[in-house]
Amino acid sequence: MRRIAAFLFIIMAALPARAQEAYPSRPITIITPYVPGGASDYLTRTLAEALRVRLKETVLVQNIGGAGGAVGSMQAAKAKPDGYTLLLNHIGLSTIPSLYKKLNFDPLASFDFIGLFAEAPMVILARKDFAPKTFAELVAYAKANQDKLTIASAGMGSATHLCGMLFQEAIGVSLTMVQYKGAGPAVIDVRSGQVDLICDLTTVNSGLIRSGDLRAYVLTAPQRMDTLPDVPTVTEVGMPNLALGVWFGLYAPLGTPKPILDRLNAALRDVMQDKTVAAQLDKIETYLLPLDQATPEALRHKLASQIALWRPIIEKAGVQAE
Repeated sequence: MRRIAAFLFIIMAALPARAQEAYPSRPITIITPYVPGGASDYLTRTLAEALRVRLKETVLVQNIGGAGGAVGSMQAAKAKPDGYTLLLNHIGLSTIPSLYKKLNFDPLASFDFIGLFAEAPMVILARKDFAPKTFAELVAYAKANQDKLTIASAGMGSATHLCGMLFQEAIGVSLTMVQYKGAGPAVIDVRSGQVDLICDLTTVNSGLIRSGDLRAYVLTAPQRMDTLPDVPTVTEVGMPNLALGVWFGLYAPLGTPKPILDRLNAALRDVMQDKTVAAQLDKIETYLLPLDQATPEALRHKLASQIALWRPIIEKAGVQAE
């Protein structure tokens, strides 16, 4: 009997390790904390399909929008830490602690980090017949007309909101921020002249810039884009502190077993070397980050540094979300 009991003990002790080695054995869900149809949604679905191929298991995408990404991110943080619920979020995760004082999770303490994935630049835009023709003229115009100049935001904590605040901080003026429920209606009003400016992703605006329907002043990236060769960078216009990329990172709930995190990281790193994936992201003017950024340490450092960057800017602006 003792031998049988000992044998059963060995079998039972080995079960968790075997179950862990079998990961994944059922569908994985990646939460994107934004509504369907945008760049975040496209990016998440691209990653999900690429991970499906490498993990040989179905990878589903769940859109949980609300509160600038806070609702979906909180749900991911509270999920069971077994590797079957992940989060792909962008720069917005770094502003949540400053925007929401009653947050039910801590972006730095509630997740295990898998790695950075991709980044998209932004561009400051106005209607095609707006008076300033260059970035220098725009800055002079803003300083002379700051009481009446308006800048659109796609919502509290959105990338357009952050870029708008950074623009004001960089040029030392305070403009009237007009909040919208999404970048789509905001850009429509910029084109019609209802609002003067917007700082938005290149992903959905490059066609309008090339056609002349929108005037582009500066790209918030260190180098020019092949698809927008005439738009200068923040470095070229002497405003390097306006550099801003909408970066995306992959997270798991805190407590996820390390072998699972390692498996996911290996799959992510393989995805980031895939030329087909790179070509898919090119369609929305987003690029894969260098492979040395696809590490838990790089993602943790990026998130921590961005939280530190945005906190004083948000506090100075007096912005607070409900």
